[in-house]
Amino acid sequence: MPPPLITLSDIRLTFGGTPLFEGLELSVGAGERLCLVGRNGAGKSTLLKIVAGTVEPDAGTRFLQPGTRLALLPQEPDLSGCATVLDYAAQDTDPHRAAALLTRLGLTGAEETGRLSGGEARRAALARALAQEPEILLLDEPTNHLDLPAIEWLERTLAASRAALVLISHDRRFLGALARATVWLDRGRCRRLEKGFARFEEWRDGVLEEEERDAHKLDHKIAAEMDWLNKGVTARRKRNQGRLRALHALRTERRARRMPTGTVQLTAETAAASGKLVIEASGVAKRFGDTVAVKDFSTRIQRGDRVGIVGPNGAGKTTLVRMLTGALDPDAGSVRLGANLEMETLDQTRASLDPAMTLGDAITGGTGADRVSVGGGNRHIVGYLKNFLFTPNQARTPVGRLSGGERGRLMLARALARPSNLLVLDEPTNDLDLETLDLLQEMLADYAGTVLLVSHDRDFLDRTVTSVIASEGQGRWIEYAGGYSDMVAQRGEGVTAEKPRQAAKPAKQPQQPKAKPQRLSFKDKHALEQLPGRIAALEVAVAKAHKTLADPALYSRDPEGYESAAAALEQAEADLAAAEEEWLRLELAREEAEGGG
Repeated sequence: MPPPLITLSDIRLTFGGTPLFEGLELSVGAGERLCLVGRNGAGKSTLLKIVAGTVEPDAGTRFLQPGTRLALLPQEPDLSGCATVLDYAAQDTDPHRAAALLTRLGLTGAEETGRLSGGEARRAALARALAQEPEILLLDEPTNHLDLPAIEWLERTLAASRAALVLISHDRRFLGALARATVWLDRGRCRRLEKGFARFEEWRDGVLEEEERDAHKLDHKIAAEMDWLNKGVTARRKRNQGRLRALHALRTERRARRMPTGTVQLTAETAAASGKLVIEASGVAKRFGDTVAVKDFSTRIQRGDRVGIVGPNGAGKTTLVRMLTGALDPDAGSVRLGANLEMETLDQTRASLDPAMTLGDAITGGTGADRVSVGGGNRHIVGYLKNFLFTPNQARTPVGRLSGGERGRLMLARALARPSNLLVLDEPTNDLDLETLDLLQEMLADYAGTVLLVSHDRDFLDRTVTSVIASEGQGRWIEYAGGYSDMVAQRGEGVTAEKPRQAAKPAKQPQQPKAKPQRLSFKDKHALEQLPGRIAALEVAVAKAHKTLADPALYSRDPEGYESAAAALEQAEADLAAAEEEWLRLELAREEAEGGG
């Protein structure tokens, strides 16, 4: 077996007097696909930075095989020093490849780096990391700020990559599709499971149960020794000194034991029940200039429904939600809201959090109160924040000092502390750890009100919603019963990217007579009939090639087979694009001919 590409040995790091890593060990071999999991605050992002060499530990060694190329996607990339996004993404790599990746991620490359949103900066950083074609690729929450088509494209791209992968993600389906081994960062050390993420949680629970049994045994042993000591046995006698020293050692062991981090406790403050009808929309439509966001959409949402809203970036998800909740008037149609609605919204941008405000003031709305009513009881702010894994000292900490995951937990804490019977959650899973997502899912299942959920997390949608409203493109929206997987089964495909709109046709010269539409030739008619079947066959070929390339051992086992499969994929994708363009040309010609007849 070849040596690992990178090895960390006896890594130690302390922040503010608190040990973060204690004797941590980690290695990554060529072609390995690891997911790195752990609670918020465990140090996952810091560990990736140590692997990348951008953070120095207090002690320990990092060895990278000479000549090994490594790329890191950080949570908060720094684009300073570069004028445009393309300047940033093309550093030390092929600018044409960087430009193509930027386009695939919804950027032109001409954007000024100083004017980017946080999501745009992360997409630029993702393009830069992929463009470098490294041998080790470190990705910290790569699906944040990507829409569903981009996430599924990234899955396929990484599956076909030869790089060793280390992934941090809250997206279970993404991890399940890519990871072949799991590294659990827990209480300063790494534990490794040589299986994918699907087997991790069962294994983790078994480890914690065994630790709990060992802790009980230790406590019982200490209690027995204390009983011996308290019965009057003279501990000063020479023959008892060894037993007394052993008791002191047991006490030291118990003091040194680091217990697992507590769990978030989620309880929503529920308002009085709303009416049975929550939202009724009839034929609503909205457009902005030439862009149609919503066209002739109707739905009826009743108390207790959990409705997911999915679509690519730019499809109009936010516009649809704002119309359904009464925040935006439709151009046509009507929206009727039910009686006694108390709505609370969680905004994915976290923009409503004032960086200068303390955590306590963020919960109470700046009233200065030290108590909050939640779950039918009156709680002290410190105790309530503790349920979301914040320490007592953090209650007076400015929001601006929080990490992304901590800001996500604070937004949840604030939203759930306010009385509501309609929760509107816009990408609530961003920056949350997997355990917190589990608890959020359970809370939503127990929530007595109604939920509107905008999300790109396929697994979370499957676990929480009762129906999905999906974008069909060009302003059309259709509601499907069940979760995301049910929608795919009914629709025949997942969420697809918005097709680019056709450029406006140049105006005809007034002196030119209007040409009579030409009817399709026999050859064109035959091609139009045959193309759907050819497109379907090419889609199968593309899927087959992706499946072949998803085998992480293929390249080492059969390099020629890998190159052949990669070439077949490239050719199939090119043929598919050409076939789709030809079908569109002929279909437009047919419509024009029939319309002119």
